[in-house]
Amino acid sequence: MSQTMMVILGMALVTYIPRVIPFVTISDRQLPKYVKQFLEFVPFAALGALIVPGMFSAIEGSWMISLVGVLVAFVIAWKRGGMILPVFASILTVFLLLSI
Repeated sequence: MSQTMMVILGMALVTYIPRVIPFVTISDRQLPKYVKQFLEFVPFAALGALIVPGMFSAIEGSWMISLVGVLVAFVIAWKRGGMILPVFASILTVFLLLSI
């Protein structure tokens, strides 16, 4: 087996184990209400952690344009829901602002 394949298999194993352990250990138990409420906020926090730093560094020297694009996406997502329309609208907004 090549060294590259061993690295790939090793990385797959170390990423798979932390995902399986909670599933195996607590899948048959009922979580307390406060833990469930806490876990409901994880996707929002993770999304914020991914978006906010990139918002200020996406366009070098023009962080305000990035902020406008994010705000456009936020408003459209808030009003209409979905994901495709807010993304396309923010891309179009940033493109138009950069073209001016």
